[in-house]
Amino acid sequence: MTTTTRPSRHLSVHVDRPLKEVYDYVRDPANVPAWAPGLASSLHLVDGRWVGESPMGRIVVDFAPRNDFGVLDHDVTLPSGHTVHNPMRVIADGPGCEVVFTLRRQPWTSDEEFHRDAEAVSADLAALKRVMEEG
Repeated sequence: MTTTTRPSRHLSVHVDRPLKEVYDYVRDPANVPAWAPGLASSLHLVDGRWVGESPMGRIVVDFAPRNDFGVLDHDVTLPSGHTVHNPMRVIADGPGCEVVFTLRRQPWTSDEEFHRDAEAVSADLAALKRVMEEG
């Protein structure tokens, strides 16, 4: 059996807010446009699924079930119908926390696109930090 691995990048930001507060905020898909406009400019609950408009077109976002471990993994179904799994965690760090997003390079992504995706995720994480720390 042949296993093909793709490069990943772990992108993170420290947030000076308690883990539970950050987890609860990120876990609510309605908040996504405020901190991750690169993913979606709007998300609305439609027939039990979070549907949104993104720079790529119409997407569907499904978060992992609520949990006590800080797991915020989410699947994004693209307009093409392809689903991308996005590992994401909130980890306690003293009185604050660290938010870690694992960006996995997709088979159709060039080096340049992967670099742009990493920049976009980093910008979204910086926006999350601002939103959480500045109110």
